[in-house]
Amino acid sequence: MRPRIFLGFTLPLLLAAGHSFADPFPDADLEQGEQTHMEICVQCHMEKFGGEGGSDIYTRSDRRVTSPSALSQQLTACTTMLNLDLFPEDEHHLAGFLNKHFYKFE
Repeated sequence: MRPRIFLGFTLPLLLAAGHSFADPFPDADLEQGEQTHMEICVQCHMEKFGGEGGSDIYTRSDRRVTSPSALSQQLTACTTMLNLDLFPEDEHHLAGFLNKHFYKFE
């Protein structure tokens, strides 16, 4: 009888704890990511893809970014191709912001 009570009590707690650690961009500073997005990304994305704040690039049905690692790789590619002066932690904050508002990867 006791093992069932134990599992019935702890299993939901374990599942909830596992879910709280599902953030693919832990410790990302979302405000800093938003600021970087506004300063560096929005103008180019609006010109090339449209949408409010250039958002069509993130929400289009044929988007290339389909996983957290693909998002990180795309940000690094943009940083490199456009000679942006971003550090890896800047890209991490930007990825966290984009994930929260557009991609919603867990």
